[in-house]
Amino acid sequence: MWLNCLMVDISPTALGSSATSDIFQILRDGRPRTRTELARVTGLARSTVGLRIDSLLQLGLIGPADAAPSTGGRPSSQFALTGGNKVVLAVDIGATHVRIAVSDLVGRPLSEDAADIPVAKGPEEVLHWVIAAGDKLVREAGRSVDDLLAIGVGLPGPVEHSSGRPINPPIMPGWDNVDVPERLQAHFHVPVLVDNDVNIMALGEREVAWPEVDHLIFVKVATGIGAGVISRGMLQRGAQGVAGDIGHVRVYRDNDAICHCGNVGCIEALASGPALAKALTEQGLAAETSQDVVELVRAGNPKAIQAVRQAGRDLGEILNACISLINPSVIVLGGAMARAGEHLIAGVREVVYARSMPLATQHLQITQSSVGANAAVLGASILAIHHVLSPESVEAMVVDLADAVGR
Repeated sequence: MWLNCLMVDISPTALGSSATSDIFQILRDGRPRTRTELARVTGLARSTVGLRIDSLLQLGLIGPADAAPSTGGRPSSQFALTGGNKVVLAVDIGATHVRIAVSDLVGRPLSEDAADIPVAKGPEEVLHWVIAAGDKLVREAGRSVDDLLAIGVGLPGPVEHSSGRPINPPIMPGWDNVDVPERLQAHFHVPVLVDNDVNIMALGEREVAWPEVDHLIFVKVATGIGAGVISRGMLQRGAQGVAGDIGHVRVYRDNDAICHCGNVGCIEALASGPALAKALTEQGLAAETSQDVVELVRAGNPKAIQAVRQAGRDLGEILNACISLINPSVIVLGGAMARAGEHLIAGVREVVYARSMPLATQHLQITQSSVGANAAVLGASILAIHHVLSPESVEAMVVDLADAVGR
């Protein structure tokens, strides 16, 4: 299940009484409970709990689970979160690819697709493919458009969190200030949540591999470099949504590498896949892409190994400052360059363990992503599910159900 990172929130909503939502938020941890248990936890009368349970059953958000152990009489009925017929759409738009999946509300992927479409093709071509593929996947999952409740999208550049628009994205020509949510809402007519791709990768990695870790930094090293920061179990976006944008922090060693952003000496201009490929090409090696660099490392080429190790050291300088600020328990390296194996991680560890305070690194784990290429699409699903299952959304669905019954 992918939902462990979604924190329970049973605060009142702007829609009035949130008793139904209170009950649902308690059941979101996946553990079955009886009406009596729910009444005891919420303080509601058992009859009231029964009415709320009926509403959630009609919405398809919960379902019957195995009966509770009998204490002498008839076993009590238990209820738990269920995937039901409702689904979300997850979209991972990368620098050179698009991945998409339809998942139920428990996080199980029902249908998936992918295409090699560079983001530089522009929003018209990329989003056209997303819309067509999304329609197809919903049908393949045996659902209708009425069953789709939300869409989660990851983009490979800075995203203004309040609007979901990419803002001056260095590797996304033609995307600046494009209203991505509106483009998709115009077709699917559901809420669209857009975030930076490394943020959703952090959500996906944490949910699958580190569900008990509350302080984690996910670092993507690919065409670009960025970090997703989870603190106290929650994704940190900052004031405008650019928390973790470490790719344009300067590395202070002798270099004059020009970055996409227009500055000189950014870590992205030194340690990203294209930067390493360019450096190795200048040394006479055949390397045009990140994958070429990875293949050279895997083949044991000493120049490639040294270049990747130095990239790790440079990245370690940046992460050293992050450790002092955030004090994570885990740092996960993902993205195309993480496939180079231990050489990148070794460079990071070399600097971090030498430069950071001993207390900060005493139990710190620096490791490679265990989810890999699927981290972003998993995180996009979590982003959409988090919205759908929020107290406000659940209460709104209950109100709509009551209105429909009353008509």
